[in-house]
Amino acid sequence: MKKLLSLSLSICLLGFAQAQTEWKIVGQLKTRNAKDIQNSTWSIGGETLDRDYTDYQSYKTYLGPLGAKRIRLQGGWSKCEKIKGVYDFAWLDAVIPDAASRGLAPWVELSYGNPIYEGGGEAKLAGHIPSSPEALAAWDKWVRTMVTRYQKYVPEWEIWNEPDLNPSHTGSEIGEFYVRTARIVKDIQPNAKLIALGMASVTKLDFMKDFMESIKRNNALDLIDILTYHGYAPNPDSSYPQIEKLRELVWSYKPDVAFMQGENGAPSTPSNVTIGAMRQYDWSELTQAKWDLRRMLGDHGRGIATNLFTISDIHYGPGDHMLGVNTKGLLKTNPDKTIERPKLAYKVAQHVFSLFDAQIELLKTKPTTDQPSVYAFQYQHKAKGGSLATLWSGEARPADTYEPKLTTISVVGTFKKPVLADLITGKVIEIPKDQWKKTGNQFVFSDIPISDYPVVLADKSILSIK
Repeated sequence: MKKLLSLSLSICLLGFAQAQTEWKIVGQLKTRNAKDIQNSTWSIGGETLDRDYTDYQSYKTYLGPLGAKRIRLQGGWSKCEKIKGVYDFAWLDAVIPDAASRGLAPWVELSYGNPIYEGGGEAKLAGHIPSSPEALAAWDKWVRTMVTRYQKYVPEWEIWNEPDLNPSHTGSEIGEFYVRTARIVKDIQPNAKLIALGMASVTKLDFMKDFMESIKRNNALDLIDILTYHGYAPNPDSSYPQIEKLRELVWSYKPDVAFMQGENGAPSTPSNVTIGAMRQYDWSELTQAKWDLRRMLGDHGRGIATNLFTISDIHYGPGDHMLGVNTKGLLKTNPDKTIERPKLAYKVAQHVFSLFDAQIELLKTKPTTDQPSVYAFQYQHKAKGGSLATLWSGEARPADTYEPKLTTISVVGTFKKPVLADLITGKVIEIPKDQWKKTGNQFVFSDIPISDYPVVLADKSILSIK
């Protein structure tokens, strides 16, 4: 049955508030289980299980249908070793193999400190690394035991989280600690990928320079495969100039270091409800979904892997860096940390993770538009050859209401049946023939409404539609 889209619908339906023509819905984007996706760069955050701020057993059934191929987990030295020399891995045994069985490769962060040792550091965000000889020896033993136990499930190990949050840490000190830990990992699991550094800030270039100098002095540049950073910003598109400076600095030491956005996401509630980064702003489930989309596809368009923060709302407890509920989860929680329901951002992530697998190849060429605030990136399907572009207006942080910009888009590519796909609703909409033309291999699309979140312009053949 033919469906006509009245273009005065809500912002979530491509924001076609003022268009005058009729657009035909031709289907809905299919989502895929992680087991059915062969490969992609997408990761979902599974942080804070080490401090019992989330409940893996409550959210685990949502992992496979989400479609991410990797999950970030925190190892939790102090939770594993509550009595000196005695390990309890039951909690991790119930998580790491289970996540792998659902089609997600765990990458595990080795952290935090352990206060049962003098000089062992704190078991919380912004805590100090272990520093005494006894604590460092105990750390070494725990790392060795962790890697030995889980190496068949864990292809990547991250060393520490946001060390720059602690003002007493120096880049050189963290470099020495990183090398010490990395050598233990490689001794047990030579093929493991090593991830540094989980930087909280993308602006602390002096800290990063001192870290890299320390790695170089230790002849250990080969021990960094991937560098992770966080760096939250109300407008996610404003982050990239500083990220490029960070990449330039790291690549001056080792050009083949891969960059990964290791933790980013937006809250879904007003400022008086949430805690954590960007809590000073009011958010909704819609603006969370828009922000997450812009972060994911802003990263993807620059060849940066993404870890979306996070799967479940996080209930921080007394004595940590903060107290309360961090509402950046894709899943809304009950007070007991069980899952109430998926948020809009969960469906959005499903659309992105299902569509942008390893078959969708980023190109160096980009579409051009007549709107200076529009971000645009171009891809092609490796097997089918069809073209795909992502476009959004990024001049401000996402809003609950936004008047779309009618935009002319020029793309050199392959489009037999061009469509727009809304990554929030999943609706796929045929572009009327009077709004596009082809000259050679260049396509010009006119009066295409672009909102403050990414939409996909694609050849219909490369989309999986139901």
